[in-house]
Amino acid sequence: MLKLQQVLLVEGKYDAARVSNLVDGVVLTTDGFRVMKDRSLQTMLKQLARTQGLMILTDSDAAGFKIRHFVTGLVGAEHVLQAYVPAIQGKESRKEAPGKEGLLGVEGVSDELILRGLQDALASAPDGTEKETQAEKISYTDLYEWGISGTANSATRRRKLLQQLGLPPRLSKKELLQVLSTLYTRESLSRQIELLDSE
Repeated sequence: MLKLQQVLLVEGKYDAARVSNLVDGVVLTTDGFRVMKDRSLQTMLKQLARTQGLMILTDSDAAGFKIRHFVTGLVGAEHVLQAYVPAIQGKESRKEAPGKEGLLGVEGVSDELILRGLQDALASAPDGTEKETQAEKISYTDLYEWGISGTANSATRRRKLLQQLGLPPRLSKKELLQVLSTLYTRESLSRQIELLDSE
């Protein structure tokens, strides 16, 4: 089991049940969109974020990102580690039909992918030594030069790259830089870009 110092925040009870088998730590839920209206839940999350830190793991659909953005803004990005699962088409076995966007939620992806998302988030922590040893960090300029941000065809190109890397398709420019910097060195991502260009 992966030991977490931070409180792990997921969307619902099925997600919580799923990750509780994989982590040794506190797992809480936002109860879907309830977190946006429930003042007591908001107060609790702010306190936990300041004392222990939060790690947010939501589904890779629009609703998941809306909840992620809300909680991050509520408690302050400096208290949050962002964990992601890739966008994979499918449906959970307990559901009769896929969700609106046809993507698997946290409860539907493999243990390996959940653990990888959590470990990548831990590696992005400010006091992590892994980041310090990177030769060259990825910058906004790199994203522009690679044609995945700020250029005419960048939206299509970015979507293809994220699909190739198995990452959620809905990342803001800032999240894109954070996620890519967590998972790749400049050199290793450059190789991925070359693969994209060779298709």
